[in-house]
Amino acid sequence: MDVLLPPELVALAKRVVVANRAIGRRVALAESCTGGLVSAALTEIPGSSDVVEAGFVTYSNQAKIKLLNVSPDMIDTFGAVSTATAWAMAQGALAASEADIAVAITGVAGPGGGTAKKPVGTVVFAQALRDGDPEEIKAERHEFGEIGRGAIRLQAALLALELLLP
Repeated sequence: MDVLLPPELVALAKRVVVANRAIGRRVALAESCTGGLVSAALTEIPGSSDVVEAGFVTYSNQAKIKLLNVSPDMIDTFGAVSTATAWAMAQGALAASEADIAVAITGVAGPGGGTAKKPVGTVVFAQALRDGDPEEIKAERHEFGEIGRGAIRLQAALLALELLLP
């Protein structure tokens, strides 16, 4: 078995590696609900070391705080699944690496853990560029619905990879 992950994930990861290699850009990931799936997809691609700088799996709030310097007050105020926290995670991944672009993913993959305001299937993404305008926040929330834990994580990983395309 040469490839471990779903073919659509690997195909998109290959596009990301090729496109970023062509412009000399290095990437970092700050993953929560995807648990390293995006980083794993990128590193399935031979030669991905030309592009992949770092991957941070910060599943717990404490890991987000310690590894990515996310403010505990931010998590207390907005929650771990919020545009504010995702943006801080992306900024933290840039600060902790030499990457040119970082994407963060945080969400509720289920089957439990959802609330009325953040139901299962809620995933928030953020993209940060080195030397980008810190006032120009690129973050978005998606509701994938209760399609199953694996499907939510796969859809989140695919969307995160799209955010890494130049």
